[in-house]
Amino acid sequence: MTEQRPRLDVTPDRIATWANAITVGRLLFAPLVFWAIPGHNEGSWIAFGLWFVLCASDGIDGYLARRHGTTSAGAFLDPLADKVLVLGAMFTLVGTGMFWAVPVIIIAGREIVISVYRVLVGGRGISVPASQMGKHKTVVQQLAVGAALLPWTATTPWLWNGLLWLAVALSLASGVQYLWRARLLRDAAARTSAERIS
Repeated sequence: MTEQRPRLDVTPDRIATWANAITVGRLLFAPLVFWAIPGHNEGSWIAFGLWFVLCASDGIDGYLARRHGTTSAGAFLDPLADKVLVLGAMFTLVGTGMFWAVPVIIIAGREIVISVYRVLVGGRGISVPASQMGKHKTVVQQLAVGAALLPWTATTPWLWNGLLWLAVALSLASGVQYLWRARLLRDAAARTSAERIS
């Protein structure tokens, strides 16, 4: 396995960017989705439309960030907006009786553990970029919620339940992968520091 050098956080000097503005908008409009989610399993075009737009905005701000440069504010806000949107929608669906609480709690627990660990290693100047599996995890989570909201698929619980459990599997696997990569980067940083002292 090729060793990866520790990567310092992205440029911290810019806050007011289009990518960050879209991310903040996703945070502000997320409660509208939760409000629009119906209390039955017939779906809602309004809730699905809002969900689709906000999930699509995640790809747009990511594109803008890659094109114009990422910021430390964006690196913090983007995953926060994703978690608020996805977990908020999932727990709302638990409240309506559509989603079972157990898989949602597992997903939420994973996000808390990884977020806390990210803060800890970030304090040492180490940033572990999102893995491809982690990105797939987010997409599957979004698809699970979307399938539960779309009127055409809301009445087929096997579909969104299958996607939900697939999201659980990807959440756990990507979480283990994240912790492993963070450990490798932390060890590499420690060796680099020791070499400089010696």
